[in-house]
Amino acid sequence: MCKGLALSSTCLERAKELKSRMVNFLQKSNWSLSSCKIGKTRPTLEECMRWKESFEKLLSNKYGLIAFTDFLVSEFSEENIAFYFACEDFRSTKSAAKLAAKAQRIYDEFICTDAPREVNIDHETRDITRANLKDPSTSCFDMAQHRIYLLMAKDCYPRFLRSPAYKDHISQLCAKCTSTSKKA
Repeated sequence: MCKGLALSSTCLERAKELKSRMVNFLQKSNWSLSSCKIGKTRPTLEECMRWKESFEKLLSNKYGLIAFTDFLVSEFSEENIAFYFACEDFRSTKSAAKLAAKAQRIYDEFICTDAPREVNIDHETRDITRANLKDPSTSCFDMAQHRIYLLMAKDCYPRFLRSPAYKDHISQLCAKCTSTSKKA
């Protein structure tokens, strides 16, 4: 959080970012699974129903990932999924020369206090992650990534499944299946 009476440039940037997000949110009355459209195809009812089976199945489905990300955007918590996949990308880094720079970028964007897309982790995890940066390895964000994964799986994922947009989409697909089977 921004402290003190004087507004730093970081505080002003964060305020502008929040204002922009709010304007976008207000213009977008509700997130929609219609944004899951890739090309001319959309998720099938079977795919959407599999998303309920597990968080892993949701994330491993291209439409599920899009829908879940849209949901997180609507809740102003898309930094969680962005951080998770930044860590996945980081873990696949082969070049030792690039490892330290990538680690610092991820830390600066998601972990450090007042990061522009700060994720919600406890102080112990933050401190361990900061210590890991002294000798970066592909596993230096594992603890923080695991915490964010659990947060999404235990909190965001159930809310996504209860969301009106997800339920409406399932209902529309069910209705479409019913009307198609009646025509046949």
